Amino acid sequence: MLPFLLGLFGIVYMYFRRQRDFLVVGFLFLFTGIALQVFLNSPPSEPRERDYIYVASFYFFAIWIGLGIMALAEGTRQYLKNDMTRNGLIVGLTLLIPIMMGVKSWDNHDRSNRYHSVDFAKNLLNSCAPNAILFAGGDNDTFPLWYVQEVEGFRRDVRVCNLSLLGTEWYIQQMKRKTYESEPLPISLDFDQFNKGENDIIPFYEMGAVKNGIDLKQYISLVKQGSPAVRVPLTTGEMTSVLPSSVLFLPLDKAAIDKANFVPALLRPLVGDTLQWTIGKRDLYKPDLIMLDMIATNNWQRPIYFSSTLASDNYLNLKDHMQVEGYAYRLMPVRVDGASDGYVNSEIAMNNLMKRSFWREMNNPNSYYDETYKGSPVLTARIAFFRLADQLIRENKKAEAKKVLDYSLSVIPDNTIPYDQISGNFVRFYFSVGDTKKALQIADTMVTRIDQNLNYSKTSGRSFGDVNSDLYSLNTIVEACKEAKQDVLARKYEALLEKHYSTFGG
Repeated sequence: MLPFLLGLFGIVYMYFRRQRDFLVVGFLFLFTGIALQVFLNSPPSEPRERDYIYVASFYFFAIWIGLGIMALAEGTRQYLKNDMTRNGLIVGLTLLIPIMMGVKSWDNHDRSNRYHSVDFAKNLLNSCAPNAILFAGGDNDTFPLWYVQEVEGFRRDVRVCNLSLLGTEWYIQQMKRKTYESEPLPISLDFDQFNKGENDIIPFYEMGAVKNGIDLKQYISLVKQGSPAVRVPLTTGEMTSVLPSSVLFLPLDKAAIDKANFVPALLRPLVGDTLQWTIGKRDLYKPDLIMLDMIATNNWQRPIYFSSTLASDNYLNLKDHMQVEGYAYRLMPVRVDGASDGYVNSEIAMNNLMKRSFWREMNNPNSYYDETYKGSPVLTARIAFFRLADQLIRENKKAEAKKVLDYSLSVIPDNTIPYDQISGNFVRFYFSVGDTKKALQIADTMVTRIDQNLNYSKTSGRSFGDVNSDLYSLNTIVEACKEAKQDVLARKYEALLEKHYSTFGG
């Protein structure tokens, strides 16, 4: 509160000394702070701190902090007559404020030995085959990817497509040019079809003639031609392209697929003549149209990947035609029954995660990882290990699954990144691979913490962590103990679950 109090002193001091200047600085502070907040209508939660939006208001408040020091000097004039002594004392005392702030706040602002933003990008790129196309999300995904490619020269053969920018004409034009080792992307649409204002939104408008499905290549060709067959008038009188069917199909070039040799032997019998899927009765946006154009035009010449961090709509409802290879999903010409979240290729994923991934200092207990950092980068890693271990157990490769589990806990241990909701599943996995001791150790650690968190939330009225996540993790551990016939422990944990669920779960 000390800087804030100094600022308040400065405001009062300025008001009585220079009212016109007070009005100028006050209005500048108001319009670059509170008024900007109202104008932007910011959401209550953000993926990271957004204080930099209000940096101008910080400058103006800093003026008042400086004047607050002058106010202190003026206020002590009658007690300390010597100007040099008085000013030196005030400056010395107020200098202790930023020093104290630095000492108190250093540990939770210290980013030394934190490399996983960069390593996350490398791991995502190394989840892709050579010469791949990678669809990625906005800033949090793309900035690290751009850094490792542009600055470190890492995996420049992979073309990163930022879906947040793929709706702009200038970025699409960039994608149509060669960059480093990446050839131009297979985009058939011309500038007129994706120029600003054109095909920004493509409404779903079902047409009887193609109700049961439309050939994706034919559809892209019709959009390119501006054909009346896929255009309808708006209320303004202008024409717009529409999506005439919720079902799309793409004829498969089996020769090209066989030549590329990327379909596992187990799945080759499933390769048919057509890739058909239901994209849904939904409007398309320009990035969706460009993605569909690339899928139609590519003809399986280049591997197409989707980052595992994308929102569900970005997968175009194609996940059951995707193969998980680490941090990324690869589009495949086959559909695997039941694989609504993709099919894990355990051989490729294990090689990518165990041999081609980077985990610098993730096991350093002296490194500080805040809640934001524990989000996407760490969660993506743990989900990738979770899915790989799960698939290996399903394939009865328990020795390999145990290696994956042990490795994941060695590179992302609990003493640096505490167990989370994903980690609760590791209890069941360790029981499955025969390591009961490790399963019980994880279960005991997690249940103890969950109990402490929920008791604190109950007694204080404030949440520590996420209550729903804690209840879910506790239930996961109870079910794992039941499956493993750990009856005594299961009853103990279940009683705990019932106690907390009656408090928080309604």
